[in-house]
Amino acid sequence: MKLSCDAVVFDSDGVLVDSIGVVEQAWEQLCAEFELDTDEVMSVMHGVRAEDTLQPRLSPSRAEAAVARLADLEQERAGGVAAVPGAAALVASIPDGRWGVVTSGSRRLAITRLAAAGIARPRVLITADDVARGKPYPDPYLAAAAALGIDAGSLVVFEDAPSGAAAASAAGAVVVALTTTHPRGSFDAVATVDDLRAVTIEDGDRLTVSL
Repeated sequence: MKLSCDAVVFDSDGVLVDSIGVVEQAWEQLCAEFELDTDEVMSVMHGVRAEDTLQPRLSPSRAEAAVARLADLEQERAGGVAAVPGAAALVASIPDGRWGVVTSGSRRLAITRLAAAGIARPRVLITADDVARGKPYPDPYLAAAAALGIDAGSLVVFEDAPSGAAAASAAGAVVVALTTTHPRGSFDAVATVDDLRAVTIEDGDRLTVSL
């Protein structure tokens, strides 16, 4: 399959950065400390902002404390990540200014994880700190499109979680799924790949994404 677009945007965790092990370790410890149902929380926390997972389950003051504690737990483990196979080579093949990253994590955490994984930091990086509403709302992908100077309908987005795919679709972007976090068929996408080794991107008047 070949897709034509003006820019490509990647989720970070599970798409560019293989962080699932350290993410789950941090959340498991947080759940133990704040007496949360670990299985229930782990079933919903992927791909959304921490506050959107914690606020419905804790009082306002405890939710605020939990978000801050999780930030510390994740930052402590941020160096223990690796690149998703094919990620570093793929982003290196895209012209600067024609790709970006959208993540539900904080800017500090995103920068640390990308660096630890050996992924070049993009010019456009939209994080939980940059939007009032995170995924599954379209706001993060609309912000990325605006920062890239294009319409969101001309984006191809790589996502690994239902909430992120819903956000990208709501923004009007074309979604490609990765199976790094959720099984194949877990959410709607025009195509599904196991990792980014299956993807090439060629530059021209528009980008051509081959899957």
